[in-house]
Amino acid sequence: MPSDLGSSKAFDELEALRAENAALKQQLSAQNQLPMSLEEFKRYGRQMIVEDTGGVAGQLKLRGSKVLVIGAGGLGCPCLPYLAGAGVGQIGIVDNDVVETSNLHRQVLHDSSKVGMLKCESAKEVLLKLNPHVTIDTYPVRLNYSNAFDIFQHYDIVLDCTDTPLTRYLISDVAVNLRMTVVSASGLGSEGQLSILNFKDVGPCYRCFYPVPPPPNAVSSCQEGGVIGPCIGLVGVMMAIETIKIILDIYTLDNFQPFLMQYSGFPVQTLRTFKMRGRQTSCKACGDNRTISRKAIEAGDVDYELFCGKRKYDVCSSKERISVKELETSYLSPGELNHILLDVRPHHHYNISHLPNTYNLTVKELRDMEGDITRLQSCIPTVHRQSEVLVICRHGNDSQLATRLLKDQFNITNVRDVRGGFFKYIDDMNPSLPKY
Repeated sequence: MPSDLGSSKAFDELEALRAENAALKQQLSAQNQLPMSLEEFKRYGRQMIVEDTGGVAGQLKLRGSKVLVIGAGGLGCPCLPYLAGAGVGQIGIVDNDVVETSNLHRQVLHDSSKVGMLKCESAKEVLLKLNPHVTIDTYPVRLNYSNAFDIFQHYDIVLDCTDTPLTRYLISDVAVNLRMTVVSASGLGSEGQLSILNFKDVGPCYRCFYPVPPPPNAVSSCQEGGVIGPCIGLVGVMMAIETIKIILDIYTLDNFQPFLMQYSGFPVQTLRTFKMRGRQTSCKACGDNRTISRKAIEAGDVDYELFCGKRKYDVCSSKERISVKELETSYLSPGELNHILLDVRPHHHYNISHLPNTYNLTVKELRDMEGDITRLQSCIPTVHRQSEVLVICRHGNDSQLATRLLKDQFNITNVRDVRGGFFKYIDDMNPSLPKY
């Protein structure tokens, strides 16, 4: 009798195993017929049930899309995780910069342990942890006319997260020649703006909006003008939203209207959208008589640096400049006050950190005095035309401009600027001073 019971139990266990095996085979067979894995259904479920996304079909569009992001900084950092999280199948990141401590208040994709690491590689590391189902390609290079086409041609949409007009014109021109849509944004201080360019090779390009670049002196960077992290972050998130809408065909040739969206964070948050003009027939990149071709760009015939211009800071001779070491040893020793040390950084920069016994006037304030020595004396009572004046700024650029103003307009003969500026002095002479 015990033998019969043992045989029956063994038979039942065998049948149970067979049933379990059959169920697993059926589950695997069903899964193999699905357009995505069960894990992907679970991952993207909350997204797919939003009616506007198109469900599974929309998710497959995202998975089949290829998006190139130029810049893994203040705009790229908030944008990239949402693209990867949404399931964009292939993401390329172009950035040859490395993570710095001063980036971290706004470039939240990076962290303190990544300081010195390439931003594109830092971003890739985080994005693959967020979503292992996407492919991340990195390009640790500076984008230029010789490499742009080779990089762009592997993608469908390009996101311009850069901060210089030169690069913006290059990105737009290359995208027009490759018939790619561009999502373009910028941000500075507490403001930002966003637009979609060359939409489906029909909408206006960057040159249609801005046929003439802004004067070089009118262009500021985050390093110069500062930036509020959440403000530029919101613009970066909006870039991700617009990209997803393009991929999901929310925008069509019938309903798309060129626009410029402007965001301001301070003092009250505002978001305004302006209708923009369409493609311009006179545009050199996308108009009727195009001259900015792929051949011209790759041959270097389109001189972006000449077109956009650059600030000319090198306006002083070597005799009109001193080193930070000379400043330290010859002018900052105790009791040495026979000179005037003028700091020409913006006042809010100066208030963060400055050298003792200095005056603070900006280049603009000096320029607005129009060479009137009496107006200058109202701010610096001891100054006269024979004074020895040393000029310092953040990096040794604006100080050269101020030196020229003081010598050429105010006729103060003994003026010199400090090479490398205040930050160079901190690095080489006094690291205990705050460096922002």
